[in-house]
Amino acid sequence: MGFFGAKPSGGTATVQGKVAAAGSLSIIATGMTVRGDIVSDGIVKVEGAVDGDVHAIHQVLVARGGIVLGDIDAREAIVGGTVNGSIHASERVEVQSGATVVGDITTRRIAVAEGGTLNGQIRMGEQTAPAALDVKGSPPKFEPSQLHAGGPGRPSVPVARVAVPPRATTPGPG
Repeated sequence: MGFFGAKPSGGTATVQGKVAAAGSLSIIATGMTVRGDIVSDGIVKVEGAVDGDVHAIHQVLVARGGIVLGDIDAREAIVGGTVNGSIHASERVEVQSGATVVGDITTRRIAVAEGGTLNGQIRMGEQTAPAALDVKGSPPKFEPSQLHAGGPGRPSVPVARVAVPPRATTPGPG
C-alpha cells in the first residue's frame, strides 16, 4: 500500500492508516504546486498554486498569495489570491480586497470587497447553470416584455431616484 489507502464505504478515506472524516480540510501549502485536478468531499484551501480545476463539495478557499489556474466548483468559494478560470458556486462567492478573478462567476450571492478585481461575467440567481444555447449556437434572446416584467434585466432592489430642485431663473432684461 502506498501513501494513500483505499476509500472505504461510509464517505471516509484513509491516509497513512488514519481515518479522515468526510468534509475534511485539504491544504495546498505555500511553496507547493499541484498540476492536475483536485476533487474533495470537504474543503480545499489553496495557499500555494494549482494548475488545474478544483472541485469541492463544501468550500474552496484561495488564500492571499494562492493561485488557481483552472475552474473552481463548490458550494462556496472565497478568493483572497488569484483565480484565472471560471467559478461556479451554488451558494456564495466572496472576492476579498487584493484578490483577482479573471473568469466568469456563476452563483446565488456574491460579495466583492473594495480593492478586489473581477474581470468576467457574473451570473446570479436561483438558476446557476449557464444559459442554454439555441440551435445556431448563440444565447437565447429575451423579449422586451420579459425584461420589464421582472425578467433577468430588472434589479432586485428598486433604484433610488434623486430629487433635483428646479433651476432658479433669473429675470432677463426684457
